Amino acid sequence: MKKAVLIISLLMLIGCKSKNVSRDTEDLKIKKVSGAEINSSQQQKAYDLGKRVLETCNTSKFKPFNETEVTKSVMENTTEERLTKTCQRFRQYYGSFIDLKLDGVYKSKQEVIYRYHAMYSKKVANKELRVFVDENNLISAIKSMDWDEKFDAKINE
Repeated sequence: MKKAVLIISLLMLIGCKSKNVSRDTEDLKIKKVSGAEINSSQQQKAYDLGKRVLETCNTSKFKPFNETEVTKSVMENTTEERLTKTCQRFRQYYGSFIDLKLDGVYKSKQEVIYRYHAMYSKKVANKELRVFVDENNLISAIKSMDWDEKFDAKINE
């Protein structure tokens, strides 16, 4: 009986062995874009929309996005209620929003990522804003996080 259990266990172990899955890593690569390669109108659009979101915390007024600026998912997720909740926390900890400073532009196969250092009135504020632009020149994501000098190449978590 013990031998039968041992043999079945070994067969299950062999049968459940993980398989090697080959991935196209080209899709996952993110490269920093040089100044000459940056699309200036796209960069201005990313800056304007990112600034519009963060200035909502100062003015308490949000001009909703439209379908020529952002993807449908961004439009649905960027509601006045969600922004108000986030803004209350940001104003409490970081003070008033001042401006965005472009730190770098990165490109993957599907998106261009604009990385901004967000400046606030309180010196303890050390925040980053990433604006993702898809191949249709629409903002596909806006992400705020703590600033790190090193760019973490994880896409849109």
